[in-house]
Amino acid sequence: MKTISGILILLSFFLSSFFLHQEPNYIFFLHNRFVEAHELNESHPQYGLAEYNQIIKVFKNNGFIVISEKRKGNINVKEYAIKVKKQIDSLLAKGVSADHITVIGTSKGGYIAQYVSTYANNPNLNFVFIACFNDRDIERLPDINFCGNILTIYEKTDPLGVSALKRKEISDCEIKHFKEIELNTGLKHGFQFKALKEWMIPSMKWARRNYDIN
Repeated sequence: MKTISGILILLSFFLSSFFLHQEPNYIFFLHNRFVEAHELNESHPQYGLAEYNQIIKVFKNNGFIVISEKRKGNINVKEYAIKVKKQIDSLLAKGVSADHITVIGTSKGGYIAQYVSTYANNPNLNFVFIACFNDRDIERLPDINFCGNILTIYEKTDPLGVSALKRKEISDCEIKHFKEIELNTGLKHGFQFKALKEWMIPSMKWARRNYDIN
């Protein structure tokens, strides 16, 4: 009995040590423009309530450390991207591995995320750009340069978000992993208002370095 008890205690020690030393995964979540300009209890005339709090809750319930805030007013995309970059730099300075940090942005938040990717210029960071690319962006926003492990998610019925392959092809930073997912929820641009598994599950897989998602 003493031997079995000793083995159990030793096993418990190794298991606790293992989990204690697991490096956490961080998600920076950047919401869309509507949430920036309205209260969370206000409904979009076409897409309904933005489920910002529910989205944050799902990330946290799945074990992620979430860094996010409800932006207020018409913030400047580039200036806010610099703010996020500084937060990332702070984590890196504390020893957090770059591939344990993922920036997820929807719509306007996705454009902020693209600039974070550009300014950070770190091929080991993870990014998920959701509903935030249009072909005219190549000329309209020529200073964006994708860098990092990039997942883009767009909706087939959404005219405001399409494949970002063109941007990837002209970006000169190293992109070790690049994946695109086209959804077909029928919700148009409103899909990213909701805590839908269709975009949240692949985003979380990407944040856990599962770069072979389908």
